[in-house]
Amino acid sequence: MTFCVQLCAVLLFASVSFLLPAGAAAEESTEPVCIQCHSKMPEKYSLPVKLWKGSIHAENGIACNACHGGDPKDAANAMNPARGFLGAPKEPAIPAFCGRCHVGVMKDYLASAHGRKLGAGGPTCVTCHSNHQVLKASLDLINEKSCSRCHTYERAKTIRAAMQQTESMVVAIDGRISTYKKTGTDTDKMEKGLFAVRNRFHTLFHNVNVELVKKESAQIQADLKKIQDELDRLDDTHRKRKIGGAVAVAFLLLLALVLHGFKNTFD
Repeated sequence: MTFCVQLCAVLLFASVSFLLPAGAAAEESTEPVCIQCHSKMPEKYSLPVKLWKGSIHAENGIACNACHGGDPKDAANAMNPARGFLGAPKEPAIPAFCGRCHVGVMKDYLASAHGRKLGAGGPTCVTCHSNHQVLKASLDLINEKSCSRCHTYERAKTIRAAMQQTESMVVAIDGRISTYKKTGTDTDKMEKGLFAVRNRFHTLFHNVNVELVKKESAQIQADLKKIQDELDRLDDTHRKRKIGGAVAVAFLLLLALVLHGFKNTFD
């Protein structure tokens, strides 16, 4: 009987040992074949992978096939149109290409002066955000070096200034909400409010109408102020609780000292 138990244990150990490398190999194979293949090619073909690794897409787990289509698990069919491979779009098709995911952004872009120049020398998504090393949307993209490639920077500079304070408010409020959330405070309402306001703010990123941007920025800041006021009330409540707690502790310490004094007196 002992021999049988030992034999079963040995066989079980061997089976587990045999299966482990297969599991590891399966885990490694989750990387799209596009990346595996292009990474080993000359720079002309491997550069897109290198750039992609530093992008907001890579940061969020969005790989080659999410944009270009194809089969990410089968090298033989990775670029097969029958498997959905799209390749790289021509310039006029770029907004629609990116707009498959960024629907609202595409709508804002097409309605802007930039969008109305699509196909006639106007900028597309990749002009500002790049193609493989996709840059996260932020006011940093509105800068003299980028904008002056097509026109003077003055209008863009005014728009950026109008939006700068709003972005600072959004970042500060987001940080305060995160801090309260970590303490277990119910922040759901404030989070949803900030999400809605932030989305409205982001619609201005493609607008080049200075007066409209100023007007909308003022309204957005007013809505952000309401969330700030709610956070201020939370701060006040927590401050009062801390003071109340400190007073209670001080009272208990004083009581302990008094009782200790009485005890010494009777002793």
